[in-house]
Amino acid sequence: MDQRNSFGALSRRAALLAAPALAAPFVARAQGVFPNRPIRIIVPFPAGGATDLTARVVAERMPALLGQGGEPSRFPVVVDNRPGAGGNLGSDAVAKADPDGHTILCCTIGTASINQFLYSRLPYDPTRDLASLALVNEVANGIVVAQDSPLRTLADLLAAAKARPGELNYGTPGNGTSGHLCGEYLKTKAGVNLTHIPYRGTSGVIPDVLGGRVEVAIDNLPGYLPHIREGRMRCLAVTSSARWFSLPEVPTVIEAGVPEFEAVAWFGFQAPARIPAPVQERLADAILGAVAEPATAERLRDIGSAPRPLGPRAFDRYIEAENNKWREVVRAAGAKLD
Repeated sequence: MDQRNSFGALSRRAALLAAPALAAPFVARAQGVFPNRPIRIIVPFPAGGATDLTARVVAERMPALLGQGGEPSRFPVVVDNRPGAGGNLGSDAVAKADPDGHTILCCTIGTASINQFLYSRLPYDPTRDLASLALVNEVANGIVVAQDSPLRTLADLLAAAKARPGELNYGTPGNGTSGHLCGEYLKTKAGVNLTHIPYRGTSGVIPDVLGGRVEVAIDNLPGYLPHIREGRMRCLAVTSSARWFSLPEVPTVIEAGVPEFEAVAWFGFQAPARIPAPVQERLADAILGAVAEPATAERLRDIGSAPRPLGPRAFDRYIEAENNKWREVVRAAGAKLD
C-alpha cells in the first residue's frame, strides 16, 4: 500500500471512529428536549366537574415548572375534554397515545380503578397500559338535593326509598364514576333500592336536580359547592369518614346512620405505559411541584378538594389498595356494565 492510500485509509478510519463521539452530544440533546411541543392533558369527562377543575388548576402551573435554566417552558399545557363511557374513551386515547410525555391523562378513581371491575370489557388495561405520574387530590362525594326538596336529611331519603323501592332516582356523572359506585354502595349498606340515572358529566346532573327531573345527585362535591353556598341546593350528607372541611356543618353518611361507610373520590395523572423514565419523573416533579405551591394547594381547597400528593411509586401502591376495595364493592353490589 502506498503512502497516500495508507494515509487515506487511516483518515477514513479516524472519521468513522470520531463520528459517534461527535454525534453523541447532538443525539443526547435531541432525546433530552422535553417538552418540544404543547402537552395535552386529556380529561375523560366534560368541563365543570371535579376532574376538569383539578386538571386546569395543575395545568396552569406546569409550564413554569417544566422550563429549563430558570425559564418557563415556551410550550403550553392544554386541557382536552374527551367525555364518554364513564371516562373510558378519554383514558383509552391516552393509553394508545405516543408514549413521549406530550399526552397525559387526568385520571380518577373510576378510570384507574373501578371501571375494570364494573365493565365487562374495557378498551384499555389500566394496570398494563398506563403509568402513574402523581396522585393530586381527593374529594368527598355529596348526597345533594334541590333546596325545595321535601327530603331534608339522609334519613328522609332512606325512608322514602324503603317506602317506594326503585321509584327514587339518583343522578351521577356517568357509569363507573365514584358517584355511581357510591350510590350502589349506599344501596347495599342501607338496604334500599334507588334507580341510577347516568349523565355525561356533572354539568348534566345539576340542572335536572334543580329542575326536579331527578330527586338526588350523588357526585363529587366541587361542582355543587357554588349552588349549595348560594342556597339553591342542599347537601344531605358527605361520604367521607369524617366531616368534610368545605361543608363542616353537613353530617357524614356514618353519622346519618349507615355504619362503616366511606367513599372518597380521588384524582391524579397518568401517562402511556411505555413513557421513558426520565420524562415520567420530569412530569411527576412538575405536577407535584405545582401542588406543593401554597397558591395551588389553596385553589384545590377552594374547589372543595383536599391536596394529597403522591409520587409514581406511592401512587401505584395506592391504586393497588383501592383496587382491592372496589373489586369487592362491585361484587357485593352485583353491578355490571357491558
